[in-house]
Amino acid sequence: METVSYPLRIPQEIIGLAKLKAKQEYIDQATALRQLLYVGAEEYVLRLIESGRVSIGKAAELLNLSIHDIQRLAEKHNVKLGATALQHEKSLQTLKKIISKK
Repeated sequence: METVSYPLRIPQEIIGLAKLKAKQEYIDQATALRQLLYVGAEEYVLRLIESGRVSIGKAAELLNLSIHDIQRLAEKHNVKLGATALQHEKSLQTLKKIISKK
């Protein structure tokens, strides 16, 4: 994954959390901050998938993961993937329309 320098103001509480994580996990503070940022990105992308705003494929692209990794991540966070009940009903209605036109 390519990295980019970015100027950022970080709340003192988050810095304190990163320091704690760095100390407990024997990593440097910058790595701890990146890990915390990535966890937040994962959760945000899972919410986007759940709400139907991005596909699983797009989520995999955004996080630089495979589709299988996204599925495992969703399972780990108890996020259900696939069509919602409303989407399923709409697809059934569309299918009925297509069949009736034949």
